[in-house]
Amino acid sequence: MDKLNKKDYEDFAKGKIPKPTYLKNIIWAFVIGGLICTLGQLIRNWLISRGLNEEQVAAGTSILLVFLGSFLTGIGVYDKIGKFGGAGSAVPITGFANSIVSPAMEYKREGYIFGVAAKMFVIAGPVLVYGVGSSIIVGIIYLLLGGK
Repeated sequence: MDKLNKKDYEDFAKGKIPKPTYLKNIIWAFVIGGLICTLGQLIRNWLISRGLNEEQVAAGTSILLVFLGSFLTGIGVYDKIGKFGGAGSAVPITGFANSIVSPAMEYKREGYIFGVAAKMFVIAGPVLVYGVGSSIIVGIIYLLLGGK
């Protein structure tokens, strides 16, 4: 059997690699992300119609979207949305909820304390540490500049 030279092998390998469908992926990410944001707007409008003030509406919308993202992850639906919508499902607040619940669900068999609770912050932990740390630094800079 002939040995393939490097060029022939590269040509052979390029022919076997599936071609990415960038345009299709971009469109579906836009559609899924837009639907999630539309759902957020519907929740916001519903809370406003109930007479809540702006602060309560913002908090309520975030809470409901995080709950929905977590719930859908728990029952296995959000992963299917993620495979279909790609970055469109990862960017909104529901994607953050998914990133917290997914590791926890993988370790469910190890129990609720050492499995779910311990692994829930695998992704969220660094995000929370960075958020708290950077807010402290910004607060100190704000204080040093005279609070203006």
